Amino acid sequence: MSTTSPTSLANFEIRPTATPTSDEDRAAALAAPRFGTAFTDHMARISWTAEQGWHDRRVEAYGPLRLDPATAVLHYAQEIFEGLKAYRHADGSVWTFRPEANAQRFARSAHRLALPVLSEQDFLDSLAALVATDSAWIPTGEETSLYLRPFMYASEVFLGVRPSAAAEYLVIASPVGPYFASGVRPVSIWVAEDYHRAGAGGTGAAKCGGNYAASLLPQQEAQALGFDQVCFLDSSTNTLVEELGGMNVFVVHADGSVSTPELSGSILEGVTRSSILQLVRDAGHEVRERPIPLAELRAGLEDGSVTEVFACGTAAVVTPIGRLGGVGFDLTVADGEAGPVTSSIRAELTDIQYGRAADRHGWLHRLL
Repeated sequence: MSTTSPTSLANFEIRPTATPTSDEDRAAALAAPRFGTAFTDHMARISWTAEQGWHDRRVEAYGPLRLDPATAVLHYAQEIFEGLKAYRHADGSVWTFRPEANAQRFARSAHRLALPVLSEQDFLDSLAALVATDSAWIPTGEETSLYLRPFMYASEVFLGVRPSAAAEYLVIASPVGPYFASGVRPVSIWVAEDYHRAGAGGTGAAKCGGNYAASLLPQQEAQALGFDQVCFLDSSTNTLVEELGGMNVFVVHADGSVSTPELSGSILEGVTRSSILQLVRDAGHEVRERPIPLAELRAGLEDGSVTEVFACGTAAVVTPIGRLGGVGFDLTVADGEAGPVTSSIRAELTDIQYGRAADRHGWLHRLL
């Protein structure tokens, strides 16, 4: 069943903006929301110092951050972030999906980047406080939602390679529409063999900006070759499929089994990934988390033993992959369209998120 964990909104001081968006301008922004282009009137914020710990929990006006040129994050990249959504259900209530898992991953990322660990309760309360303040910004309609972006950065003003003694945690929100505005569309993927997203012992399992920055040049080069996105191989052997620039990968075999690269320390432990693992098991598929050699995947696409490939993440939920290319190969996945397993898993997951299907695993968390 769905969960409604207690929140402590009284811990957050609400400091309303003096210049709220007009009803007309907000309605225009909600009419056709695009990912990450419009933002709500407020942001949740908590400050931290080594002396005081976490303090000054508030919701304040959304606006520019004032940073000294010597602020640590600008020089040493000490920052982390998360991504999740708030969904308005048919009865008007507002829910989010597995925020406890995001809070736990946020804590793991903070530890890896030598940032202070935010409690799960503060994480959940910050989401609830912002959503309650800016509830008018939550869109309604097919696959619309309010995207929530918690993040933390090192805010001490200093130059020196050591952990920052000050940090800021914030949550901003953006109304978003369907990821695929004209219907779910298979994407084409270029396999990068000369770039790597992360390496053993690095920050691959943390959700930090540097990992995404490392993916931008290969992504740009893949697009120049006519592909939508890029897939990375492991840095140790350059033979194993790992993940896309911002999504995990799944492979569906002709015998009905499903495989995904095992978490090796250089792959992000996606919340959508773990949810899909549960749903495919529920559907009776054999699931294997294991190393997936690129050579095996290519052979499976050529002989038909691989019938579907898809990627997953918070923004797109589930994205079918219709074409896989790289140096010396260019292969169509089955008929190039979304396969039945991909389609059914995507439909089931979104139905749970929007309250259209039973939440049998207790993944939903009520915000309003």
